[in-house]
Amino acid sequence: MKIIQSIQHRIYEIRGERVMLDRDLASLYEVETRVLNQAVKRNIRRFPEDFMFQLTKAEFEVLRLQFEILKTFDSSRSQFVTLKNQRGQNLKYLPFAFTEQGVAMLCGVIKSDKAINMNIAIMRAFVAVRQVLIKQTDIREQLKEIKERIGEHDVQLNQI
Repeated sequence: MKIIQSIQHRIYEIRGERVMLDRDLASLYEVETRVLNQAVKRNIRRFPEDFMFQLTKAEFEVLRLQFEILKTFDSSRSQFVTLKNQRGQNLKYLPFAFTEQGVAMLCGVIKSDKAINMNIAIMRAFVAVRQVLIKQTDIREQLKEIKERIGEHDVQLNQI
């Protein structure tokens, strides 16, 4: 369960999609980011735009700001901020973001046992995130119904 929570912290919403970044996936699969991206490029036909896309500079800057804010609360979650303290403050390549389908496709590209097991955990994390969002939607609908009922009761009380 702890691994799923760790993975959930690495799922971001970008362009209206829940995605994971190449760096996070490489870390989970215990391979270098370069190796993961090379495997993807060798199998690029498996990754259409709705499975994977490269972040723009603006999107990356927004994420970098989020990481800086998170660093003040939890130093274990920041990966990009640490670049400032090490060689090369600027990234040479903008990161790739993989949707849930793109992550599933990675399983066929990176074939280590670690990658397979981690892929299963990542899929479970995406499902858990989806379930939380569904529950939030249900709660919003219930609150809306309650507000409508209270409004109706106010009207009835005013008439009395």
